[in-house]
Amino acid sequence: MTTTTHAAPLGAARDAVQRDGRAAPSLAIASGSVSAAPAAAAAGELSSPVLVDTPARFAQMMAQAEKEPVLALDTESDSLYRYFYKVCLIQLSTLATDYLLDPLRLPDITALGGLLANPHIEKVFHAAENDILVLKRDFGFSFANVFDTMLAARILGWRQVGLAALLAEHFGVESDKRVQLTDWGRRPLSAIQLNYARKDSRYLLPLRDLLVRELRARRRWREAQEAFAALPAVAYVEKPFDPDGFWRNKRARELSLAGLAILRELYLWRDAQARALDRPPFKVLGDGKLIELSHGHFDRAADLPLSDKQAGQFGDAILEAIARGRSAPPPRPPPRSHAGDGRPDPAVAALFDRLRAWRARKAAERGVESDVVLNNEALMIIARGQPSTAGELAALGVMGPWKLEEYGAELLQLVGKRLG
Repeated sequence: MTTTTHAAPLGAARDAVQRDGRAAPSLAIASGSVSAAPAAAAAGELSSPVLVDTPARFAQMMAQAEKEPVLALDTESDSLYRYFYKVCLIQLSTLATDYLLDPLRLPDITALGGLLANPHIEKVFHAAENDILVLKRDFGFSFANVFDTMLAARILGWRQVGLAALLAEHFGVESDKRVQLTDWGRRPLSAIQLNYARKDSRYLLPLRDLLVRELRARRRWREAQEAFAALPAVAYVEKPFDPDGFWRNKRARELSLAGLAILRELYLWRDAQARALDRPPFKVLGDGKLIELSHGHFDRAADLPLSDKQAGQFGDAILEAIARGRSAPPPRPPPRSHAGDGRPDPAVAALFDRLRAWRARKAAERGVESDVVLNNEALMIIARGQPSTAGELAALGVMGPWKLEEYGAELLQLVGKRLG
């Protein structure tokens, strides 16, 4: 049983959602952290969320949100149902009220960008980069003063950093993650969807408080601030369709050269069909089905290992793609890509391995994942740049002041040993 099957449509659940946009007064920030979250929220007794789907309600939400020192935000998209996916819901929580903003119903949400870019209002996200990127892409928003609860948890070395796990552990809140897999682009949204969505932002504020206390107690606050400061600058880069992407199919190695030629044609056809239908490629045909079709010798749509619906809808086009593949030369594997400008020379590769070994030791000492210390891209830039002074290391642009202070001397020593 899925949660959406028995969910009442929004039209039948109006009583579960505030419609007048009114909100209780907000609480203030004290001593660098949000004041205690409402007792009702901590106890799981939540007031009704406010559905923001008209310009009037949007104006009411903005008037309240602009007074707040800190806001929690999340987004829901329809990437599991659309090729050209989009942000379908924006959750915004203050200490007193949860707003569910519907960008598919609102003609203009430009004013929200002012909140997101306001350096005097802290924006709390979980896995902030994901939300920042889609909000930049869809609405052109810019950001300032971001707090990322997942990043904070990783810096602390917490093993469970998913939002559902954190809410269950620290607040006893259970979320049915199956709801996240529903189609957020369909309207009306169900009451179950709305209740799920509001929880994703509702508890971020008390979670933020808990994390701030831990970061300060363990002297990781500066490190976290440095990591947060980099988030507003993340840039959305459109990834064009890769015609050689079929090589990443985990089962491509099963195929002969002739089978690979068929796989390539099927892969190209699937993407074109997915675009035309505005459907994710996997909802046209799965990767496993592409391999199965590339293995066989099929001459009729009825012989294809497809459902009757798929055979009727796609059968002839698939046979044409298979025929093209049979007459095409075998594809050549694309050249392997490497960080930086081509394959590193042996000396750089050796230094990179030494840096990785150092990072593994440092991460083990701290009890964090290795990339919390430095990611692979930063290590490769250091290996290629081979800095000999703190100034040269800083000029590489891969470390902020805290990491330079914490790790700089050790890194320079490692590079110096290699150079020596």
